[in-house]
Amino acid sequence: MNKTNTNCSEWEESVKKNTIRLGLWTAAWVVTMAVANFGPVFLWSRNKSVTAIAILINMAVGFGMIIANKRHLKSLDEMHQKIQLEAMALSLGVGLVAGLGYSNMDVTNLISFDAEISHLVILMGLTYLAGVISGVRKYR
Repeated sequence: MNKTNTNCSEWEESVKKNTIRLGLWTAAWVVTMAVANFGPVFLWSRNKSVTAIAILINMAVGFGMIIANKRHLKSLDEMHQKIQLEAMALSLGVGLVAGLGYSNMDVTNLISFDAEISHLVILMGLTYLAGVISGVRKYR
């Protein structure tokens, strides 16, 4: 019985470690995104070279976040992986269909404002959150 508890404890520690790592990568990505977006206005007077470097750093950190997310997902048990997969599939589908429809409405002037990527990101984030909540309720 001790061996089972030890294995469970090791698995829980691994999940915790990967969750913290993902959180740190995500926080770093958010910070570098803010620097890349607000830096040209508030920090370096729209210098294109510095802006390009900030964007490249943001993208590199973003790829690190993707790898951390993959590692985190691999560390989860089958039920939590299934919940994540279903939530991500829902978010991708809604984002693709709604995003292209939103873009078409902008291109054809059916809406009086510009379609902004931030609106799509918010929609996908909320859809993902709803998918995770729904999955946890469904499988618990």
